[in-house]
Formats: sequence, C-alpha cells, structure tokens
Amino acid sequence: MSQRKYVYDFAEGSREMRDLLGGKGANVAEMTRILGPGRVPAGFTITTEACVAYMGAERVYPGGLQRQIDAALHRLETAAGRQLGDADDPLLVSVRSGARASMPGMMDTVLNLGLTDQSVSGLAQATGNPRFAWDSYRRLVQMFANVVRGVPGESLERAIEAVKSARGVRLDTELTVEDLQELVERFKTLLHESTGEAFPQDPRKQLDESVRAVFDSWRGERATQYRRINKIPDDWGTAVNVQQMVFGNEGDTSGSGVAFSRDEMTGAPEPSGDFLINAQGEDVVSGVRNTQDLADLARVMPAAHAELMEILRKLEGHYGDIQDTEFTIEDGRLFMLQTRVAKRPAQAGLRFACDAVDEGLLSEAQALTTLDAAKLEALLHPTFDPAVEYEVIAHGVGASPGAGQGEVVFTAVSAVLAKEEGREVVLVRPFTEADDVAGFHAATGILTSEGGKASHAALVARGMGRPCVVGASELDVDVANGVIHVDGLVIHEGDHIGIDGTTGAITTDKVPLVPPVMTDDFRRVLGWADKLRRLGVRANADTPEDARQAHEYGAQGIGLCRTEHMFMASDRVPKMREMILANTPELRASALEALLPLQQGDFEGLFEEMAGLPVTIRLLDPPLHEFLPSPVELTVELERARNGNSDQDVAHLEKLLERVTSLGEVNPMLGTRGCRLGILYPDIYEMQVRAITRAAIAVRERTGSMPKLEIMIPLVDYERELEVVRELIERVAEAEGLTAGKDYLIGTMIELPRACLIADRIAEHADFFSFGTNDLTQTGLGFSRDDIEGSIVGPYIDLGILDRSPFETIDVPGIGQLVMMAGWLGRKHHPKLGLGICGEHGGDPESIAFFHSSGLDYVSCSPYRVPVARVAAAQAAVASPVHWGG
Repeated sequence: MSQRKYVYDFAEGSREMRDLLGGKGANVAEMTRILGPGRVPAGFTITTEACVAYMGAERVYPGGLQRQIDAALHRLETAAGRQLGDADDPLLVSVRSGARASMPGMMDTVLNLGLTDQSVSGLAQATGNPRFAWDSYRRLVQMFANVVRGVPGESLERAIEAVKSARGVRLDTELTVEDLQELVERFKTLLHESTGEAFPQDPRKQLDESVRAVFDSWRGERATQYRRINKIPDDWGTAVNVQQMVFGNEGDTSGSGVAFSRDEMTGAPEPSGDFLINAQGEDVVSGVRNTQDLADLARVMPAAHAELMEILRKLEGHYGDIQDTEFTIEDGRLFMLQTRVAKRPAQAGLRFACDAVDEGLLSEAQALTTLDAAKLEALLHPTFDPAVEYEVIAHGVGASPGAGQGEVVFTAVSAVLAKEEGREVVLVRPFTEADDVAGFHAATGILTSEGGKASHAALVARGMGRPCVVGASELDVDVANGVIHVDGLVIHEGDHIGIDGTTGAITTDKVPLVPPVMTDDFRRVLGWADKLRRLGVRANADTPEDARQAHEYGAQGIGLCRTEHMFMASDRVPKMREMILANTPELRASALEALLPLQQGDFEGLFEEMAGLPVTIRLLDPPLHEFLPSPVELTVELERARNGNSDQDVAHLEKLLERVTSLGEVNPMLGTRGCRLGILYPDIYEMQVRAITRAAIAVRERTGSMPKLEIMIPLVDYERELEVVRELIERVAEAEGLTAGKDYLIGTMIELPRACLIADRIAEHADFFSFGTNDLTQTGLGFSRDDIEGSIVGPYIDLGILDRSPFETIDVPGIGQLVMMAGWLGRKHHPKLGLGICGEHGGDPESIAFFHSSGLDYVSCSPYRVPVARVAAAQAAVASPVHWGG
C-alpha cells in the first residue's frame, strides 16, 4: 500500500488543488506554472491533510511526513546549489501558513530560517553586505521568539525602540551592524528568560519547530475567532509553505511590497499598493512602518515597476478577478511571492464586476460570482452627512469605506465588552495585530496611527466591512495611559471620535449619519441577478414604511407580515389587554371591534405599497401573555398600590394579576400560540380576517388594484388544525365578499418537525407552505434561540460540534433535510403547492444556495437584505441546478 503524499513541490501543484495545498500553496504553484520558476522562488507545500492528521494525533506528525519534508528540502537545496544553514553561503527559507480560505494575518510566518551564529557570518561574506546579514538574523530571532516560542511581541518591539532611542535614530534602517548584533543578543536573552530555552543553532530544528508552530496556529485564539466570524470550518486545517528566501532588505536597490491589480478601495482599473525600500515583506504588512505608494515605485525602480504592471495584468486575466500580490525586489530583480483574490469593500466589488463585463474579461454570470453577496448590505449603511461641516482634527489613509463613530477604546477586550453593553466604540491603536480580530468585529470603526492600505488593520477591516483609517501619523496613541495626543488636543478613553474610512478624516464631532444612495453599478448588477435567478425574493415587513423600503430594494412582495407587531404600539397595548382581560364573549367582542379598524388601517397601508404583488399575512402567533406585564412586575406594583405608593387602582391590578397568572404556562413558546390560539379563541382570528379582507376591498375600490393576498396559519402540527382554521377563514372572508382561491390563498407556516413528516397530509388543505426556519431550527434541534448564542454556541464550536450558529446559516444535514422532505411530500400530493421561506435564513447567502437547490419558489428576508438575497439567488442559479420541484 502506497504511503499518503503529504508534501508537494511548487512545480507539482495547481490552483485546482486548493483544498489540499491551501490557497497560498495552490496559487504559488499556479504562478510558478504561468510566470515561470525564475519569477517565483522555489519551494514546497505541506498539505492541509498533514495538519489535520497532526492535530488528530495530538501534535504528532503522521507517518512518513518527516521523510517527505527531508526529501523536498534536499530537492530545494540541490536546485538552489546551497544547503540550509550552510556556514559559508546558506540557503534561507520562509515558513508560511496557507489555509484554503484566505485568513490574512491570522496564522504564523517565520522568515530567514536557516541563519545561525555561524551562518550569519557566511551570509555577510557571500553577499558583501554585513548589515543585510545581521538585519536578516535579528528578524529571524525576533520572529522565532514570538511566533514559535511565544515571547510577547511588545517586549521585542520595546527592545528595538530602546536601541533606536539610545542611538538617536528614528528608523530601523538607520541601525548599524553593531546595533543589529546587540539586538540579536537582546532577543536571545528575552527568549531564554521567557522560556528557559536557547535560540536553536540547528537549522533543521528551526524548520521543524516552525512547521509545528504554523500547524498549531490553526488552533490559536485569533485564528479561531476569525473562523467563527467568517464561517470557516475548524476541521479544514492549514497547509505550510516552505519557500526559498529572496531579500528586499539588501539595500537601496531592493524592497518589498504589496500590489493589487486594481484599486482595492474603489475597484477602479488602476493598480495600487504599498512598498518599502530596503525592507522585508513583514515590514509592509505589519503596519509598523509607514509605506510608500506603489505609484512611486515607477520613479524609484522603473524597470521593476514596469515588469510588475505586466504581471498584474497577466494574473488578473488568468484568474478573472482582482489580484492581491506580494513581491520582493532583490538587487533590482523582481520576484512574485504570492497571489490571491483581493479582499475589497462591496462598492469596489461592484465596480470591478461592471468594468470586467465592459472590458470583455467576464460574462455577466461570471462577474456575479466574483461578488461577496453578504457584504453588499454594507452599502446600505450610513455615512457622514456631506451637508454638515465638522472639524477634522487629523487625516490618515482611508483604508475601508463608510463612517464609524463612538467612544474611544484602546484594546480589543474593551471593544468586546462595550458591544456586550450596547455601546458603540471605535478601536484606536498605534497598529493592530492578529490578536485584535475580536475587537474589529465588535467596533464600529478602526483607527491606527501607523501602517498603510496593506497593513493588518486595513486588510481585516475591509474583509469585515468595518470603516477603517490607518497611518494617521499626527496622532500619538498612548495605549498604556489611555489617551490620544494630537496637535495639543488630548482625547481620553471613552471620549467621542468619528472616522471616515473613505477620505481618512478623523473628528471628535458627533456627525449626523445619512443612508447611502444605491449606485448605478449596484443597480446594474441587480439587473443581471434578476435575469439569472430562479428564486423569488420577498421581504418581511410589518409596516407601510418597511414595505416601501422593501419595494425600493426590489422585493417582489411581502413574504411575512407579523400581525402581532401591529398590536405592540403604545396606543394599542391597552386595547389588546382589554380584549385579553375580557371575561365574557360580549366584552371580548367589543374589544376586538375596537381593534379591527386599527388593524385594517395597517393592512391598507401595506396593500397600497404592494399593489399587484403577493402579501403573506401571518395570523396572530405569540401567546397572549406577551401583551401583558410580567407577574413579577405586577406583584411589585400591586404591593406599592396597597401601601399607597402608586396611583393605580388596586382592584384593577388584582384582576390583571389574576388573569396574567391564569394565562401563565411553563413553556409558553410551545403552548397556547399559533393556530392553537386561533382554535381556542376563534374570535381573534375572525377579527383579523375581517380586517384583512376589508382592507383589500377598500384598497381595490380606491386604486383599482389589490395585492395577491395570502393568509398564513402559524404553528400547525396536525392536518385537522389547518382544516379547522381554513374553514374559519373561508367563512369570514366569504361573508365580506372574497372567495378562497380566486381572491386569496390560504397556507401554513411549516415550523414543527411533525408538520414536515406529514406534509403530504397538510398539503391537502394548503395552497402554500412557508418554512419558518427560526422556529423549525428551535423545535428541530431543541435549542432556544434566545439562550444558546451566549452559553452553547461558543463551547460547541470549540469542541467541533458546531462550526457556526444554526440560526445564522441553516443546518443542512438536519433542518435542511426536514425542509426538503416537507417540500417533496407536499408537492407529491399537491404539485402546484407554493414553497417559500420566511425565517432569518432567507437573507443568508449560504442558506439561499440551499433553498435554491431544494426547489423552493422564494425567500423572504428583512428589507435591507433584499439586494443581498437577489444577488445570492443568482449566484446559486449559476452554480447549482435544482434538485426537485421548481
């Protein structure tokens, strides 16, 4: 039996091997193929399968891996004509992570591996550049101490600052050979003091520990948090890429940088990026040094710049998407280190999609697939009001668009705590590190005093859709003392600050925010989506305002109107309570009669906004106690009244408490609610049906048109329940002048497992099914949506039981199968049965792809997610056929 292959030379791979080689390994292999090995430094990739096996065996290499690494290293040494760590002219390598999904900055990298106390002298002599050799060595010891052995990065940075301060210099490049030698010794001392271990002088040991550190970083806190936020499965693992080093820190004819094939902020067809002379790539992406704009490279190194522009065009044409590349120039010679699809804000994605079609690079369908549908919602969020003047206290580099404002916080922990308390904050740092990712997710904006558009802060903020300003060098950010100094102004933690991630402006004024305007590019892309998608897209809307917004965003009707929300207004709660407290049929009828015109008016507003389109009205669903005060509150108020400390009537409070107590249930969400409420209190549903039908008739008489009415019965478990309520609806509607089938449809919300199992029987009495996946997930999994997010989801993700919340993305193997079963059974009995979904999953792109393939007719989501759903439905149609139905 042949042994599993865990190691591939770059020349053996391709972009189709992404799952095995990771994104970085697959793309480096592809670049090697299309640009040639002379342009891409040689190396090899240790597969994701090796990482998974390593983790599964509790940090033990799988059988054969060490031999394969040794063999690959030998091939690399032979091709390079040098040996790793050779005393005279050493081969040096980098060790980098590379998961199949891009996780920028979340896992670990070690550069210049192979240098030792002995080989650093050989490198200095071989290159004739002692400063370069010692600069490379101090970088290795610094990174190894931090990444592999866990020495805090701050203590290492403090050592650098101490030496620079003592020498009276500002930049790392101003340090002498002697200064760098001193730093190497300081770093070694810090390493020994922190771990009790010396820096290894055996290059093979350096390589082995670095590979293991990259594997281990997959389970690190920052990588785990990033995966949770970006819905990346924990069991994928990461590949490890070992690549021959090329050096951007050899002097003024060398440098390193990041280049995008188009402007990563706007999508405009001009390459952009950052670079540094006499620097390695970590200097550019770490944000520790302020970078130069890529356009300046044409002046400094015109030949290398021209070559880079041609390569960017070639890579973008090959991949059919904006490319984010890393390059190094070694003594005037350009090398490409990696390429990947660029993370970019939503508007940049739209601009690229439209330009790519106009340029003939992509078809409309192909262009749609380049978009991250979920990020489009960011375009529907506020920006600073351009009509309002505000004081700009400083400028930085606009790195991720949109406006963010709130209280200043200086740590990720503070940002997370603030979000839990409901406070909006801006995370302010000199520069960010991978450990700050949780703070990015919690903050409304990110501000750093250092770094450029390719820094960690910029990259992660763009990926998360957070406004971000970087490189605001006018700010002196003092994290230790919790203050910002800028031009004589002192800003303390908790003070207000605002940022404009497009212009880079920073202000302490509270600036009004305005909703965005949908751009021509956005409308054009939505037009493509509407031509390609099969799924209809409706909106969940309970008010005319919601309906109007949904219509503007392209909703094809209302998929869920929750009638209970109409009773929650302050002027209606007393009337609702009067109805609930009524102890005779006559009193209840009188209370319902008072509610009827209010509900009818609400429906008329909805129907006028959605004339000619389907409107699905769900009859009252929640238990009646939700409209009443809690027993605890009532008991306290009653005691206050009895003691003369309240103006409320004691008799009224006693009656209210008695009624609330009588309605109490151990588990009300599985008690008297939904159709059970309508069966036990039929006069409530009768009033609602009268309001619906009278509103429809009134709108028709005023406008000549009425919506396609759909009346939905919630929480059906038994076919007889639906039959009973359907008879009620038909009887009342007929008396008002509307006929079932002709003027309106009757359907049910499928939200209980039993309903899925007997869907064929239920379909006998239904014109449509609408899957309420929120409650179906609760009842199918036995999870309380309100409780598990804080107490169960996190630990379950840590243990690998879940990879995300089942309330964000549908649980396909479980709840998804119930949906498919119910749809199949329903249409088996009733071929023309309408099928839709109206839970929160209706706005989630991954869930939408499942609903498309499952043959549903439409999804329904919040108004602001309608454009997202339109694009996601089109992407699903491009990617996948329908399994059944449709």
